[in-house]
Amino acid sequence: MKKTIQILTFVVVILSLMTANLYSQDNQKLAQSGFQFLSVVSDARASGMAETMTSLEIGSSALFFNPAGMANMTEFVDITVSTNQWIADITHNTFSMALNPANGEYGVFGFSLQSVNYGTFFGTRVDKSTDLGYVNTGTFELSSIAAGLGYAKRLNDRFSVGGQVRWVRQDLGQSVIPNVVTVLDTSGATVLDTVGQTVSNELTPLAFDFGTQFKTGFKSLVFGMSVRNFSKEIKYVEEGFQLPLVFNLGISMNVMDFFEEMPVEQSLYVCVDASHYRSHAEQIKIGLDYRLMNILSLRGGYMSASDESGFSFGVGVSYAGATFDYAYTPYGVFDKVQRMTARFSL
Repeated sequence: MKKTIQILTFVVVILSLMTANLYSQDNQKLAQSGFQFLSVVSDARASGMAETMTSLEIGSSALFFNPAGMANMTEFVDITVSTNQWIADITHNTFSMALNPANGEYGVFGFSLQSVNYGTFFGTRVDKSTDLGYVNTGTFELSSIAAGLGYAKRLNDRFSVGGQVRWVRQDLGQSVIPNVVTVLDTSGATVLDTVGQTVSNELTPLAFDFGTQFKTGFKSLVFGMSVRNFSKEIKYVEEGFQLPLVFNLGISMNVMDFFEEMPVEQSLYVCVDASHYRSHAEQIKIGLDYRLMNILSLRGGYMSASDESGFSFGVGVSYAGATFDYAYTPYGVFDKVQRMTARFSL
C-alpha cells in the first residue's frame, strides 16, 4: 500500500509539472530550427493517439519516438511501413525494421528510413534585363531523407534504454547568389551582378536520438523519456540553425488492470506525454487506445498548443502477426491529414 501511494504521488507531481510548463509558455525563449520534416509523424497508430508513444512498447516504430520502446520486443523481426498524406500535397513515407536475434540477450537492433516527396516546382531567377524582371529556370524537385541505425537493451525486468544515430540529407536545389560589383566612379555606387554564383543548397548532418523506459511495478504503469534530433549547428550560406530538438516525458497505463475479471479480453491504454521543443511552444498530449480481443483497436487523442490540429482519431485491425492502422486528423484550413500503416511481426 505504501509503495502504491508513493507511485501515485509521483504521477501527480509529474502531471503538475507538465501543467505548469503548459501555462508558462508566454515567458519561454524559442529558437530557430530547420529540417522540420523530422518532426512530422507518419505512423498511423501514433497519430491516432496524438503521438503519445514515449512510454509504450511498439516494436520497430519506436525508432521514430523512443528507441527504448523496442527493447522488450519478443518477436524475431518487426517491420513497419507508413505513408502520410500531408498538407500541400506533400507525402511523407517511413520504414522501420527491428531484429531480435537472441530473445533480447544481445539487445534489439533496428533500422529506420524516412523520406519526403514534395512534388515538382517551377523555378525563376531575377533578371532586370527582361520586361518581366525575371526568367524561368525550369522545373526542379526537392528531397529530404533520413536513415538511421538503432539499438535497444533491456537492462533488467523494469528498465530499458535505447539509442539511434541517423544520417539526414536535405536538398533544397540550387540558387544564384548575386555578386556585388563596385562601380569605380565619383558616386561610389554599387550594382548587382544578376548572373552571380550558383550555390547548391544541400546539407547532410547527423542526428542522435536516445531514450529510456521504466516499469514501476505498479500494475502496467510505465514512465518514458526521450531526446530526439540532437545535432550540431549547421547552416545554409550564412544562416545557422540546428535540427528540431525535442525532449519528451511520458506515462502510460492499461486502466483495465483495475478490473479483475472481464467478459472478453480487452485493454484501454491511457497515455500522457509532455513535449518541450526548441522552436515552438510546449505541448501536452493525451492518447487513448482501446483494444478488443487483440484484434480491433479504437484510438483517440488530443494535442495542446497546435494552431491547426488538436484532436485525432484512429482505428487498427490485427490478425496473425499482421496489423493495419489508419489515422484521421482534422487540420483546420488544410482540411485533413490521413495516415496509413502496415505492420508485420514474426
